[in-house]
Amino acid sequence: MPLINLRTSLASVDRRDELLLELSAKLAELTGKPEDYVMTLLETDVPMTFGGSSAPAAFVEIKSIGALHPPAMTAAFSELITARTGIPADRIYISFDDVPASALGWNGRTFG
Repeated sequence: MPLINLRTSLASVDRRDELLLELSAKLAELTGKPEDYVMTLLETDVPMTFGGSSAPAAFVEIKSIGALHPPAMTAAFSELITARTGIPADRIYISFDDVPASALGWNGRTFG
């Protein structure tokens, strides 16, 4: 059930569908989970400030039932997001949430 939600202050992102597919593949790779269960979200034009500035920034949420590796994932997703959006890595926050299987539902039931 890996999930990645990218929120950015950018008004739009070029080739957004390609970015979502890249995020999906990378999250499946880094968690070792089937991409069939990966969900990606992209929210643009989100009002935000970072460090007292309204320059382009991003907030990323990554959730999974286990299989999170914050140091490696932070580097990989920062690099990908910077390359695709131009947002510098020092203006990207990434939050990780290891979700209990019993707290996540899919297909009419929970995973645990």
